[in-house]
Amino acid sequence: MKKRKGIILAGGHGSRLMPMTGALSKQVLPVYDKPMVYYPLSVLMLAGISDILIISSPNHMPLLKKILEDLGDIGVNFEFRIQIEPRGIAEALIIADSYLDGHPSALTLGDNIFFGHGFRGMLRQANSKTMGATVFAYPVHDPSRYGVLELDDKNQIADIAEKPIDFISNLAVTGLYFYDEHAPAMAKKLTPSKRGELEITDLNKAYLKTGTLNYVNFGRGFAWLDAGTPDSLLDAANFVSTVERRQGIKIAAPEEISFENGWISQSLFLTLPNIQMDNNYASYLKKLIR
Repeated sequence: MKKRKGIILAGGHGSRLMPMTGALSKQVLPVYDKPMVYYPLSVLMLAGISDILIISSPNHMPLLKKILEDLGDIGVNFEFRIQIEPRGIAEALIIADSYLDGHPSALTLGDNIFFGHGFRGMLRQANSKTMGATVFAYPVHDPSRYGVLELDDKNQIADIAEKPIDFISNLAVTGLYFYDEHAPAMAKKLTPSKRGELEITDLNKAYLKTGTLNYVNFGRGFAWLDAGTPDSLLDAANFVSTVERRQGIKIAAPEEISFENGWISQSLFLTLPNIQMDNNYASYLKKLIR
């Protein structure tokens, strides 16, 4: 099997975060002590993925690219592609087609934040699958706002409903998707929805029809945050702050994950730009060596 490549979809207009995003991509906004893009990047790195494509709009790409390049050599190979207009999540796989070049992929949205015990193991298991697709589900109290999994009596996926009016389950599909090498070709066959977008739910349904759609239930005690509105951005910052200050850890420190993955040596780790700073983030990175 070819090595899986990652995709971070950091496009869109950030209209729900206006006026904060008038001149900035929301993925460069801070979530407590680090840029938002660090969080989806860390998810892919935890999965063991080191080849990552960033998709964003023309005006937002330069700053986003600078933030990632300023991480230094963390053992990740970044590439960048432009999305002229946001035309649905599934379009990311079409934009990434030549980049993927027959490789399986992991697609994550640039404003989704995940945290919980055993997360790395869940990601590595999904990464090890050679066929089909894997989505990650999270129990929510308001499923009518999301794409929701309907399960049969054997707890297998029976259907996916987009913002269902009637209750079918409380398992919302999060913004993290693992696909085999067929995803770009399948995305090209999708018909745009009424809002003119290629819906990721339709792609997942296409996998469901072939009997190759799997799911992971994050379940109780896990955190999934969509930092795409002012309130949810604040909630995410407060959550990260609380966990980091009480447990003395960092959520989504790419340098730490790279070092733990064995992608960089200790000597290279100590030369990374963020460790040279005089702040709490740098102090945390230095303690990892001690």
